[in-house]
Order: sequence, then C-alpha cells, then structure tokens
Amino acid sequence: MKRLHLFIIKSFLGPFFMTFFIVVFVLLMQFLWKYVDDLVGKGLDFKVLGEMMFYASFALLPLAFPLAMLLASIMTFGALGENYELVAMKASGISLFRIMRPLIVIAILITGTAFYFSNNILPKTNLKFSTLLYSVKKQRPELVLQEGVFTNEMDGYSIKVGKRDNDTKMLYDLLIYDHTKNKPNESVTVADSGLLRITEDKKYMVLNLFSGVTYQEQKSQSRGKKETYPYQRNRFEEQTIRVKVRDFEFNRRDESIFKNQYRMLTIDQLMTADDSLTDDYYGRLRNYMMQININPTITRRMYNLTAKADSLKRDIDEVEADTIFNFDTFYAGLDKWVQADIAKSALDKARSNMQQVNMFQGQLYNKKKTLNKYRMERHRKFTLSVAVLIFFFIGAPLGAIIRKGGLGMPVVVSIFLFILYYIVSMSGEKTAREDVWAMFNGMWFSSYIFLPIGVWLTYKAATDSAIMTAEAYTKFFARLGLERFFKKRKSND
Repeated sequence: MKRLHLFIIKSFLGPFFMTFFIVVFVLLMQFLWKYVDDLVGKGLDFKVLGEMMFYASFALLPLAFPLAMLLASIMTFGALGENYELVAMKASGISLFRIMRPLIVIAILITGTAFYFSNNILPKTNLKFSTLLYSVKKQRPELVLQEGVFTNEMDGYSIKVGKRDNDTKMLYDLLIYDHTKNKPNESVTVADSGLLRITEDKKYMVLNLFSGVTYQEQKSQSRGKKETYPYQRNRFEEQTIRVKVRDFEFNRRDESIFKNQYRMLTIDQLMTADDSLTDDYYGRLRNYMMQININPTITRRMYNLTAKADSLKRDIDEVEADTIFNFDTFYAGLDKWVQADIAKSALDKARSNMQQVNMFQGQLYNKKKTLNKYRMERHRKFTLSVAVLIFFFIGAPLGAIIRKGGLGMPVVVSIFLFILYYIVSMSGEKTAREDVWAMFNGMWFSSYIFLPIGVWLTYKAATDSAIMTAEAYTKFFARLGLERFFKKRKSND
C-alpha cells in the first residue's frame, strides 16, 4: 500500500503544480488586461512592474487553488482510468476510497494552506498591491493628451487636441486655456498644430505650438457707466509653453491609506471592525428614528392656542389605555377650520417624515453595504478554502468516471464546473450583500450546491456507475421507448 500511495501521490503532484501555475498565469493575464490603461505610458521601470505583478499573483492564488485542485484531480484519476490502472487496483480488492485516501490527506493540507494564506499572507500582499496600484495611478503620464478631450495634466493649463498623429507625434487643432494666474479663461490660445515632449531630465514638459492666435482679456478702461471688455489678440508662427512637471518621478504612497479596508484585514481584525461598524450602524439608526415624528396623538397643545384665543379652546378627553377611540366621530364634530388645521398638520408631518426617511435610508444603506463587505470577506476566507476540498471530491470521482487524462476533456470539464461554481458563488454573494438572504446562507450557497454533487459523484464512482457513457443513456431511453410501446399495445387490447 505504501508503494501504491506513493505512486498515486506522484501521479497527482505533477498535474497539480503544472495546472496551478497555468491557472495563475491565465488569471495574471486577465489582470494585465484589466489594468493595462493604468500602466501604459507612465514611464515605470521594470522593477516597479515586476513588484506589481508579484503582488497581483498573490491576490489571484485563492482562486487558483480550487481550480488547480479540480483540474489536477480529474487529470490524475482520468489517466488512471484511461490506462486501466484504476481497474487493476479495484480488481485487487482495493476500493476507491482507499485509493483516494492519500490524496484526501493532501487535499486537507492544501485546504489548510489556502486558509492560512488567505488569513495571514493575503491581507499584507493586498495592502502592498493596493498602495502600489494607487501610486501608479497617480503617476504623471508622459503622453497626457487625448483626442477630443480636455486634460488638466499640465499644471495651470487646460488643453484639448482635435487630432493626433501617432507616427510623427504631431498634435493638430489645439485649444488651450491658461489658468496659471488663477483666473478662469482670461487667456485662450488656438493653434493649428503642436508638438509635446519631455525634457531629458524629466523635469519639464515642453509644448511647441505652430501657427496660432492668443486671445488675452484686458482690464476695463472705461470709467463711465457702460462696462467694456477689451481683449488683446496676438498671432504667432511659433510659441513654446514650458511647464515644470511635478510628481513625474515615481512616488510611493503611504500604506496607512488602505490598511483599514476589508481586504487588508485578518479574521480577528475583521471581527473587531464588524463590532465597531455594527455599533455605529445601530447607533445611527436609533438617532434617525428619534428625529422622525411618529406621534400621531392629537394633544391639547395643538388647540390650546395660548391666552389670546381662550374662546377657541377645546377640551379633549384623555383616552385611557385599552379603549377604542372613534376618530371619525371625533373629527366630524370639529369645526371646519379645525379639521383643515388637523389635515394640514398631518400632511406637513407626513411630508417631513418622508423626506427624512428617504435621506436616512440612503445613508443607512451605504453604511450597511460597508458592514456587509467586512462580513463577506470573513466568510470568503473560509469558503474559498473549503472549495479546495469540495472540488477534490468532485474532480477525483469525475475523472474515474470519464476515464480521460491529459489536457483535453479534463480542461473542458474543469472550466465548465468552475465557471458554474463562480456564477453560483457570485449570485449568493450578491444576495448576501443586498440583505436578501442571511449572510451565512448567501456566502455558503455555492458550498450547499456543490458539496452534495461531490458526495453523489463519489458514490457513483465507488459503485462503478456508468453515468458518463453514452451507452447507459441510450439503453435508458430505449427502455423507456419499449415500455411506452408495451403500454400502448395493452391499451389497444
């Protein structure tokens, strides 16, 4: 058995590490596609880019562990079934559970490793990655001008380019507003073409303009009643605008900006933040409720209009508890102007309460969404780790059933199952985030679905059920057709 276990372990570890790095690479390419606009044209050196890729790869590992486990287990047991090695083991009296036993231990170890990584290592790498990405986004680009869009990247100037030639780097139909004197739109320059470049020391951005006009507003010279708005127009064949570039050199931001976000916290820190946010949420809710006028009782004060209107006073009997007060009879016995006063007061209170409710509802909704993010992150550390074990009990029996190794059928089945798992998981998280379901049910919804599937597939594989062969379904439908035929014949008789 030791040799058999070693053989199975060696057969599994090779595909696992291969598929693990392939999955990380594919997900990393997806990351680059997502953030390519923030990285291109920033003049970043390879050290910064390599550091960002390194931290980004750590952020992708929680998704890579389950997918690699699913694909490797299908490939391993599919290859054993394809080469009839699994059949030989079963013929020797070794059950599928004994064959899977060493890999179950490995799956449990990988699950624990994934959890430790998500709870202890991933928050630190997420903090460094978020800080580095924020620093890159704030980095001043070398080429800041885009066609048909005003940009304010050059300090003190707002520039719009009509057309840009990527081959010659020439800019055409330029419109420039000069705000260097902190005055809006008093100096406007229109040029037919221009050329933007950065000095070699990367301290200045130089814009050479060709064949244009500058319009400059002048102070009013009129001392009379009528206000005049004179301006000065200067034509030029060539003009140079030189602006000192600040923050062009890469500047790392402080990590304390993001250290309290939910993706940068461990489970203990998430629970502490959860307690603080919960107290804040319900404290705001109590304060909002106290500000809403929800007392509909008609009090004496409404009609005892001080001593100036003693003749208008009305005595209202106090209503004892557990008695029925007929408001319609009481309201019909009042004067018309009193009825109008009551209706107006009720309408004003209803409108005021409605405005406050709408305002408070939006604020509380944002607070609750923030609170839910922290709770979701705490559950996600467990769900993605448990998914490794669930996918093993799906992949191993599925590979034994389909009996196909390599990167053909296993890859197709693995991608299909993982996409299905991802869709179900995202649906559950959305219901939890919007408080449609309880947080636990929403975050563990995918586990509720796929764990029974894994148990069922393991049972079918252990009992040698032919659920993935076309012959089984052909015989099944053929048997249904014969049964219908005999039923039809008996009915005719």
